[in-house]
Amino acid sequence: MLRRLRDYLLTYLLLALLAAMVLIWTLLALVLLAPLPARQRRAAARYTMMAGFRLFTRFLTLSGAYRLDLTALDALSGAGALILAPNHPSAFDAILLLTRHADLACILKPELMNNALLGAGARMAGYIRSEPPRRMVKSAIAELERGAAVLLFPEGTRTRRFPVNPLTASVAVIAKHARAPIQVAFIETDSPYLAKGWPPLRAPQLPIEYRVRLGPRLAAPEDVAQCMRALEAAYATGLAAAPQRRWLEAPVPGGTP
Repeated sequence: MLRRLRDYLLTYLLLALLAAMVLIWTLLALVLLAPLPARQRRAAARYTMMAGFRLFTRFLTLSGAYRLDLTALDALSGAGALILAPNHPSAFDAILLLTRHADLACILKPELMNNALLGAGARMAGYIRSEPPRRMVKSAIAELERGAAVLLFPEGTRTRRFPVNPLTASVAVIAKHARAPIQVAFIETDSPYLAKGWPPLRAPQLPIEYRVRLGPRLAAPEDVAQCMRALEAAYATGLAAAPQRRWLEAPVPGGTP
């Protein structure tokens, strides 16, 4: 009982801390970064967001709430233009991935781009709306052509089935037209916290194990369908022993069907 109470208190304290950090950053960025030219504003926003989210991960680990292993992503620094294509078990995935790369353009759903807390920062950082699809593809290609990396979850939403949901072909379409490779990444977590269907006010059992591994790097494709088959095979192989298998093949506790 005391342990569950601790888990609830720690979960909500960390969420409140994240919200406070984002709000403070946004207010400062609106004053200090908004007047800058677009290119400088984008670079400064991405770098300071990376630093802020990295600081938040320090609180996650120092509090004992998470056991994080994100160091594999450090190999992508200086790797040039590529599409980072991870699976997507949790709503925290983008925040944790953004801690390891200073020039990562994240593709976000419109509801996140319009979110009162997150939207202003996402727009200053030049993140990309996932809709309409044609504009999303064009914007992602432009980022890759200038040498940035693009974060795109090929499932399109958080994972509902093991190992991954049906994939969207946009990742291969972008890679083909930008002549950019696709870096597959495998996210492994033993907790369904913030998975699809997880009730917002339900605290998880802590600590949570969370690890990111790099998979194969697929060359820029000529054939979109062939690339998607290779991507599906990579996830099937790389996630075969992932701990989320246990909870993805069972109902999320307290969640919706």
